[in-house]
Amino acid sequence: MNHCQSCGMPLGDTEEWLGRERDGSLSPDYCKHCYDRGEFRAQMTMDQMIEFCIPHLVRARPEMSPAEARKLMEDMFPRLKRWRPADQVGANLSGP
Repeated sequence: MNHCQSCGMPLGDTEEWLGRERDGSLSPDYCKHCYDRGEFRAQMTMDQMIEFCIPHLVRARPEMSPAEARKLMEDMFPRLKRWRPADQVGANLSGP
């Protein structure tokens, strides 16, 4: 399953959650909450995105504490396309 390369949200098996490029085509990399018309909807740092996403992840996974959600995202986000250094965007950083 693909995940949004900005917030890590699962994109599912349909086009329902995909963001859109400037030309109106679907973005294969980003969800509609993060990306619209070829631009990120909110300009924020990776740390700000993590803080923003913690309550959403905890609500979706009630068994997870906020500290566990933060740790998960701190481990995952640096591998997401939006947060990688430009020279590593094409690299496979799937991790352990």
